[in-house]
Amino acid sequence: MSFVQSISTCFRKFVSAKGRASRSEYWWFQLFLYLLSFITVFVDGFLFNDIVMEDNIFPINMITSLITLFPAIMVLIRRLHDVNRSGWWILIAFTCIGIIPLLYWSIIKGTDGSNDYGDDPVKI
Repeated sequence: MSFVQSISTCFRKFVSAKGRASRSEYWWFQLFLYLLSFITVFVDGFLFNDIVMEDNIFPINMITSLITLFPAIMVLIRRLHDVNRSGWWILIAFTCIGIIPLLYWSIIKGTDGSNDYGDDPVKI
């Protein structure tokens, strides 16, 4: 999956936790979120220099983060489905140590063929 396909898929499926997300879909979207955050912080600093420097408030960054929060959660849930884990495993992110297995599951190769959550997204 390409960078642009990943972004369009994640925004198109922003309310759907059904199915599976390949590694490329997940990581391209994470790169997009990182770049978007970097750009919006830069724009905030340029437009709201006085506010940002004094209060560390980044209004454009906060708005874009809220807009992309739900698609980011949904793609992580679909990524967990790809490694045959329930989407409820996302809740372990609230523990400090829980981020480690989530990172591991997002890095490893997904289940070959069909699993409990659908067909292999790479083969489609």
